Amino acid sequence: MTYLIATILLNTVLFALFKLFPKFKIDGLQAIVVNYFVCVITGSIFLEKFPITTKSLQHDWFPWALLMGAMFISLFNLIAWRTKEDGMTTTTIANKLSLVIPVLFSVWLYNEQLTFLKILGILIAAPAVYFTTRADNSQPRSILFPALLFVGSGLLDTLVKYVEDSFLQDSQEQAEYTIHLFATAAIIGLFVIVVQKLRDKINLHGRNMVAGILLGGPNYFSIYFLIRLLHSDFLQSSSAIPVNNIGIVLLSAVSAIVFFKEKITWKRALGLCLSIVAILLIALSDLYG
Repeated sequence: MTYLIATILLNTVLFALFKLFPKFKIDGLQAIVVNYFVCVITGSIFLEKFPITTKSLQHDWFPWALLMGAMFISLFNLIAWRTKEDGMTTTTIANKLSLVIPVLFSVWLYNEQLTFLKILGILIAAPAVYFTTRADNSQPRSILFPALLFVGSGLLDTLVKYVEDSFLQDSQEQAEYTIHLFATAAIIGLFVIVVQKLRDKINLHGRNMVAGILLGGPNYFSIYFLIRLLHSDFLQSSSAIPVNNIGIVLLSAVSAIVFFKEKITWKRALGLCLSIVAILLIALSDLYG
């Protein structure tokens, strides 16, 4: 329960920080790359050592850290780009409804139960996410990019579970893996920034570094605690990932209403209620199937 609550809270903090980016004219790419380096530093302090050495290549999970690090930075850029083009609603819905993919993989790979309550909860999750995040009237210009975001986010959640189950047997390995993942994303992001700077596509500014520093700590632990959650016996992964995603949508929406004075429309109120019902059904499905 602790890891689930921590993951939801930390992701909500990240959501709140991202909401402040336009107000302070923060460049998302620069902030997120700095954030990845801060994640590496945060993880190393938490682990009490810097785990990236030549021996890193010997770990069975090392190729997966490279792959997932590349996916992290790629998905972020896709989200940032499509948010500008399609609006926050489309990207959020595509991102969070991707919970269906890891659920199906968990049932297939790990023989987890797909009970009536869980199916009902997941079916309710779709309109819950839609109505909760329906804050604008934007429509995607093309179905291609929301589809890529849907598949990419779903596969990333699936890979988190696969790597945790196959290679990460204790908290030290989980912390080390998370550091390597963020280091990969940081190096790729730094390369992108250098190329853009050489082409005079961006202007570097100190406020972006400050934003990245603020993001770093919560971001590192949001992934580390997610891995810890999936490794625990609290919920099956086919329940933990949906509950986590819906919980983030729910608490982020409440935070937007309370702290950012967003309006409570009847659609958003309906979405919040459905989110609570979906979380309860999915969580209880592991207990009462």
